[in-house]
Amino acid sequence: MEHKPHRTARRRWLAALVAAPAFVLLSAQAAHADALDAIVKRGTLRVAVPADYPPFGSVGTDMKPQGYDIDMAALLAKSMKVKVELVPVNSANRIPYLQTDKVDLIISSLGKTPERAKVIDFSAAYAPYFQGVFGPADVNVKTPDDLAGKTVGATRGALEEIALTNMAPKATIRRFDDNNATIQAFLSGQVQLIAAGNVVAAAIIAKHPPRLPEMKFIIKDSPCYVGLAKNEPRLLAQVNAAIEAAKKDGELQAMSKKWLGQPLPANL
Repeated sequence: MEHKPHRTARRRWLAALVAAPAFVLLSAQAAHADALDAIVKRGTLRVAVPADYPPFGSVGTDMKPQGYDIDMAALLAKSMKVKVELVPVNSANRIPYLQTDKVDLIISSLGKTPERAKVIDFSAAYAPYFQGVFGPADVNVKTPDDLAGKTVGATRGALEEIALTNMAPKATIRRFDDNNATIQAFLSGQVQLIAAGNVVAAAIIAKHPPRLPEMKFIIKDSPCYVGLAKNEPRLLAQVNAAIEAAKKDGELQAMSKKWLGQPLPANL
C-alpha cells in the first residue's frame, strides 16, 4: 500500500511525457501562424483605404480607386508577392475593421496618436501630412519671422490659422471662412502666401495656376503611417522594409510628387 502514491505519480509523469510533443507542436504552430503567414497563404493583402479623401484616396473618372494610399497599398502587396484587395473605409470605422480582422492593414492617411497606439501598431511614416505656409517661388520666406510685412491667407479657426497667429505676430493674416475662399484668395493674388494643409496645397497645384505654391516652412507635422494589429512583428518588419526600400529607390518620392505636387520632406 505504501507504494501506491509512487505509482500514481509515475502514471502522471508518463502521461505528461506522452502529451508533451503534441503540446510543443501546437505551441510552435501558434507561434508561426501570424498575420504575414495568413496573408501569404491567402494570396491577398486586404487594405483599408479612403474612398473620398483626395489625393490620398478617391474614385477616378474611370470609376477605379486612385490616390497616394491606393498606390501605397499596391506597393506593399507587391513586396509580399500577393494581390491587393482594397476595402473602402472612413475615419470612424478604419480601426474597428482592423481589430475585427476585416483588413490586414490600414493605409488611410492615418496619423499616430498615443490613444491609437494603445490599440494598434504603426509602421514607419510613408507619406507627409502637415500644415504649413506655401507661396510662389519669388516670395522669399523660410521662417515665421520672414512673414513680417507679408500677407498670408488662412481659414478662420483652422489649426494653422491659430498657430500662425502666435508664431508670426508681425504677419498680416487675412482670414477666410472656408478652404475654398482661402484658395481663391491665393489664386487671385489677394494674398501673397497661404497657410494650409499640404492636401489643400495639392488641390491648388492640381488647378495648374500661374502662381504655383511651394512649401516655405512647416507649422505642424503629422505624417501618415500604416496601421497594423498589435503584436505582429513579422508583418511590421515586412511593411517597414518595403517603405525603406521605396524611399531609397525613389518610389515614394515619385508618389509624393504625383499626388501631392511636392517632394518628400527631408525629415520623413
